[in-house]
Amino acid sequence: MSKYEITFIIKPDMEEAQIKKIAEDMKKVLADEGATITEEKALGQRELAYEINKFQTGYYYLYVVEAPTNAIKEFDRVARINENLLRHLVVKVEEEEK
Repeated sequence: MSKYEITFIIKPDMEEAQIKKIAEDMKKVLADEGATITEEKALGQRELAYEINKFQTGYYYLYVVEAPTNAIKEFDRVARINENLLRHLVVKVEEEEK
């Protein structure tokens, strides 16, 4: 399994409980496909570099996961159709040689 960093931004116009539920749902998508979440951080509400869908802020989340390719593809698919996510980014972390 490869290691990935996943960052996503949730719309700021919802209540805190809804935002946490969306983050948990995204984590469940990964877990259901066999991914292991090694680190997760709620980075809080931050200002966006540019306006997205008339929003100037968003709630940032970062997950570091070890996952098979199919888990990342499923996360990407779900993130694209989830209207509550403004943006998402998946980066493959290269392992350092010793």
